[in-house]
Amino acid sequence: MASQLVFIDSSVLIAAARGVDPISQRALSILSHPDFRFASSQLVRLEVLPKALYTNRTVEADFYQAFFAAVYRWISLTTAVFDAAYTEAIRYGLSAIDSIHLVSAASIQAELFFTVERESKPLHRTQLIQMISITPESTNI
Repeated sequence: MASQLVFIDSSVLIAAARGVDPISQRALSILSHPDFRFASSQLVRLEVLPKALYTNRTVEADFYQAFFAAVYRWISLTTAVFDAAYTEAIRYGLSAIDSIHLVSAASIQAELFFTVERESKPLHRTQLIQMISITPESTNI
């Protein structure tokens, strides 16, 4: 199987770094999948790393830094991304950050978008990219 370019939502990184529940185990399995290449943006980095560093959660911060060091493709947050994110947010009722992540991932042709958001949430309404929820009740993992 050829490797796939995947976008990892910050919620998946947080689950992997902090827990031992079924969601955390799923997150770790995705992050260690040999056929996945990871895409990310400085916005994801900003969502997870500063708080871990500020609160001296060294193990968690090291985990995030290891992930970011292994990112295959960094996404540029351009005006075009923000304009498209605005449109996507209006169309599907998305939050600002979720719409930016979705459009960013789609802009580089990422094939999959992993999140902890439940399938009933607005994030899963998009048609830009294949969404995969790692919640235990998920039907798409």
